[in-house]
Amino acid sequence: MARTKRVGILTAGGDSPGLNAAIRGLGKAAIGRHRMEVVGFRDGFRGLADDRRVRLGGTGLSGILTVGGTILGTSRDKPHKMAVDGQVVDRTAEIVRAYERAGLEALVCIGGGGTQRSALRLARAGLNIVTLPKTIDNDVAVTDATIGFATALEIATEAIDRLHSTAHSHHRIIVAEVMGHRAGWLALGAGLAGGADVILIPEIPYNVETVAEAIRRRSHHGTNFSIVAVAEGAREREDAAAYRAAEARVGAARDAEEKAVAVAALAALEAAHLGNTLRLAHRLEELTGLESRVTILGYVQRGGTPSPLDRLLATRLGDAGAELVASRAFSVMVAARGDGTEPVRLDRVAGKRKVVPPDHTWVAAARHVGTCLGD
Repeated sequence: MARTKRVGILTAGGDSPGLNAAIRGLGKAAIGRHRMEVVGFRDGFRGLADDRRVRLGGTGLSGILTVGGTILGTSRDKPHKMAVDGQVVDRTAEIVRAYERAGLEALVCIGGGGTQRSALRLARAGLNIVTLPKTIDNDVAVTDATIGFATALEIATEAIDRLHSTAHSHHRIIVAEVMGHRAGWLALGAGLAGGADVILIPEIPYNVETVAEAIRRRSHHGTNFSIVAVAEGAREREDAAAYRAAEARVGAARDAEEKAVAVAALAALEAAHLGNTLRLAHRLEELTGLESRVTILGYVQRGGTPSPLDRLLATRLGDAGAELVASRAFSVMVAARGDGTEPVRLDRVAGKRKVVPPDHTWVAAARHVGTCLGD
């Protein structure tokens, strides 16, 4: 009798809406269509290294489609850099042994950019790997969309909608900080959909005087309130130039000592950026004479029930992932392509980031409707 194929699933990195829908989509397709067994590993790559697994059958996959978070738990641990008893160790070999003990045909990793890099490392260690793209930032390379983005976009847009009334009532500047450390998809999309007057994203360094002037023009025309949607990673021009130079020094480092110094300098710039949204609001208040208030949306954007669009995307990607495992197509990520999917080699994805192009249609639309982008 032929051995029943067994596929493993884990979720890694930050949580996002739609993870459970992806687990369900992949699990149900693997069991119902391809007659596989499905096991889940708890808490990302750490749970895989510790061989903490749970069988996912019909009961375990039932009722989770609309549930936020992930039933498997998650962590940001990397296979080759995992804290154990106060030491950072490489647990890749332990992961390989756990994979073999579980008798897996393949391992499906659901996660963002860091997960794609870790998955590629495991593929190069000999494991059969398929990944699904997940992040509310929508910045995984070579895919049209990522699981979690649509829900986060709805949440951020609704927040900006609600902030309009209080900004109007009190003649204030409301600065809404939206997630997006390196990519501005979420701030740009929510700002555009929510009618923000100013949108600041990491890809377009801003001049605070330019922002203040846009707000003053609104006041001159009788509109004494403004909504500023700012991505957490948006930077003023000088800060952005310093950050790019520090990143270049890290990449150009010739030895470990030089790289350590460059990494420390980059970390110092990251630390100095903390609280930037509060400083921005204070400066705009000084420059415009309008009272300002800050709303930081934070983890609200990652929680709660996934939107219908995210449930659809997660189910489609999960189904496609099960199909790839069944056909033994490995070392690939399931990319969203319009209404379909496409397997993309992991080495085309790992280490890359999808950022907002300066000529993107969303950027053009924002400029055409009079939104200030700070430049």
